[in-house]
Amino acid sequence: MSQVAARFDQYRNGYENIHLEREDGILLMTLHTGGGSLVWSATAHEELGFCFTDVGADRENKVVILTGAGDNFCAEINAGSFKLSTASDWDFTFYDGRRLLVNLLDIEVPVISAINGPARIHPEIPVLSDIVLASETALFQDAPHFMSGIVPGDGAHVVWPHLLGANRGRYFLLMGQELDARTAMSYGVVNEVLAADKLLARAKEIARYIGDMPLLTRRYTRVALTQRIKRLMHEGLGYGLAMEALAAVDKLPEAGRMKDAR
Repeated sequence: MSQVAARFDQYRNGYENIHLEREDGILLMTLHTGGGSLVWSATAHEELGFCFTDVGADRENKVVILTGAGDNFCAEINAGSFKLSTASDWDFTFYDGRRLLVNLLDIEVPVISAINGPARIHPEIPVLSDIVLASETALFQDAPHFMSGIVPGDGAHVVWPHLLGANRGRYFLLMGQELDARTAMSYGVVNEVLAADKLLARAKEIARYIGDMPLLTRRYTRVALTQRIKRLMHEGLGYGLAMEALAAVDKLPEAGRMKDAR
């Protein structure tokens, strides 16, 4: 066990938008805003990267389940919480944006997502999990980017062409396409579609099965299975964020979900 990494009792209550609970090594991460469905914000954007670091460093975590509170995984954004007008403003987004997805992929135990409803804001986060479960009410859309006047450069441009295939992925991002849960399953993004009241129970069932595997089997299987997407993320994430920043500094959106960004 690491003598330096934070213990669970040290970080479990440290995040405004992430509720953490653990039983038998199964860590349940529930994203929320005030106990309801997560409203994406600059705070959530910053917190997730730091939380993923804590989770990944804690070797008492055998398996991670990522889910949302309420009826949506994340369908709304507080655009006014983001400052995007200058290079100095973007320095914070650039830093947090890289940490968020890289630190998620650096968690060296299997991650299961239980997508409890529409994921319109940063849907690339839950679909990066090793096992993706979705409720019948779930849908996927990249709402805050191209259709709202922002370059989809903060990882969406890496994840969706990788999962959907190049042409489907680009169409999804450019057209603001909505994918319902069963279509996403037919495209290979989702593994199982379940009734909303069965979703979390199924995630925990799978987590117990994985948690019973030998320690290094669990950890190194995760490392092996994420190697390719980590390489793609390291190649493309910083470049994409730079393109996103350049376009935003030139002209901030005047309509759509990001019109209140400053």
